[in-house]
Amino acid sequence: MEKKSLKTRTASRRSDRSERNVFFTQKPGRLTLSDDTVFTGTMPSWQDGTYEGEVVFSTGMTGYVEALTDPSFAGQILVFTYPLVGNYGVDEAAAESDRIQVRGVVMSDLAPHWSHGGSDQSFAEWLHGQNIPLLTGVDTRALTKHLRTRGVMTGVLSEGQAKAPKAVTIPIVSIDQPVIYGEGAGKKRIILVDCGMKQNILRSLLAQNLQVKRVPYTYDYSGENFDGVVISSGPGDPEDYAETIAITRKVLAGDKPIFGICLGNQIMALAGGGTTYKLKFGHRGHNQPCIEDATEHAVITSQNHGYAIDERTLPKEWRVLYRNLNDDSVEGIEHRTKPFFSVQFHPEACPGPTDSASLFERFCKSL
Repeated sequence: MEKKSLKTRTASRRSDRSERNVFFTQKPGRLTLSDDTVFTGTMPSWQDGTYEGEVVFSTGMTGYVEALTDPSFAGQILVFTYPLVGNYGVDEAAAESDRIQVRGVVMSDLAPHWSHGGSDQSFAEWLHGQNIPLLTGVDTRALTKHLRTRGVMTGVLSEGQAKAPKAVTIPIVSIDQPVIYGEGAGKKRIILVDCGMKQNILRSLLAQNLQVKRVPYTYDYSGENFDGVVISSGPGDPEDYAETIAITRKVLAGDKPIFGICLGNQIMALAGGGTTYKLKFGHRGHNQPCIEDATEHAVITSQNHGYAIDERTLPKEWRVLYRNLNDDSVEGIEHRTKPFFSVQFHPEACPGPTDSASLFERFCKSL
């Protein structure tokens, strides 16, 4: 049999899937917020029942696969501010976890056709396969302005009238048992605390030629032999991670380097004696500007968080490392004398810019 060229095989694959790329049959749908505001649109006919979550919005033009599989979105209904979603299909190899984490998706326009040599299914097929509801045809600009004015609130996706809950449970996402990666003689040993880790955090550490022991968020590693600790990102209120905070507090009493990312930044602040608070509408997207306090060096960052550190409560041995240029909130802290630092944004990106990827090198050099 004659072997087809890559171009021919790709074209055939797209042609074979042309029927499946057509929109699912649509029906009217709605998003009802907890303040009883309703945003109407359409939803696939396969969606039944109601789907509840905390309604948040994310900015950025691309990266919908990475965003929807980010565990920090667990328990939330995600509104995409960019008007067109799905135009390059879905390549599950780009996922940041083993499944879609959100409770629902809201958008303006779902692309009727997709085209990308690396993708193998449409956006709608992907959501359907994991029973994730979507609402399209929504005025997402008006919805985003509403959330920015009133603040993040709960919501419910439904076909008919429904009442949004007063609160929703945000799950903690972690592994059950420790896993070791990158074993090798002479390698520095790192503890990676999984509070809802994105896969690119692990890839970024392994790229530094480190041995990584990934552990559950409740795992007490403080008595083990290691060279450094990384505390990952994750969903929800940082104060809910009482066991993680207690373990981190024990490790902060020593001198081993510690690097916190997103939720890990908040956990380090809480373990160090500071407090956190909930932001009005959070920072979510891969175009968020931050500035390093000491150097005034600006970076464009990828972010996904709804809480921040209260600078006024930081103990005197800690100082601000980065600030958000939009609202001046704390985007990173560091210890004045010990090798401890953390950032609120995502230096591993995915999606987003790699302006701050060098922070992994900084951590590695401190080991």
